[in-house]
Amino acid sequence: MRGWIAAVPFLVISASLNPESNSRTLALTAAEALRAAGREVDFLDMRDPAIAGLPMCDGAEAYGHPALDGINARIAGAEGILCAVPIYNYDINAALKNLVELTGSSWEDKTVGFLCAAGGQASYMSVMAFANSLMLDFRCVIVPRFVYTASRDFGPDGKPTEAIAKRIEELASALVRLAAAAKE
Repeated sequence: MRGWIAAVPFLVISASLNPESNSRTLALTAAEALRAAGREVDFLDMRDPAIAGLPMCDGAEAYGHPALDGINARIAGAEGILCAVPIYNYDINAALKNLVELTGSSWEDKTVGFLCAAGGQASYMSVMAFANSLMLDFRCVIVPRFVYTASRDFGPDGKPTEAIAKRIEELASALVRLAAAAKE
């Protein structure tokens, strides 16, 4: 893992609200890969009651929710962000979209990567509209390598296959390299 710099904070967001989520498994695997490489990792789980209780963005009063100060600080303080997200109806889930709508400017100039869990292979480009929004609205650098999985990419134990675990390590490494380059 050449070129990795120790103790730079990275944020892994587990966007699924499903208690048996494959994308959460991807998020945990990515956080483990970053920690194994000596990285400081913050894990934001959308199932956390304080976060799961966020209101839908209304463009007004929702921005005053008490949990948002801490969430904004976590996002703003991250060197790079990995979003682990389920794919529903050829798009990312509404929970992550809502989080970005509520925390908008905290995402500015971040390096962002994606871990996607879907039911099948057909929606592999579904993250692109969201990625384009991050690039255009917040000038995020999007890691051009992302992990897209389907049900068959998880073993009977619920963990990602060895091939997927390797791809997660490669994504984590790319995130760190690009975040360092974008910072210069």
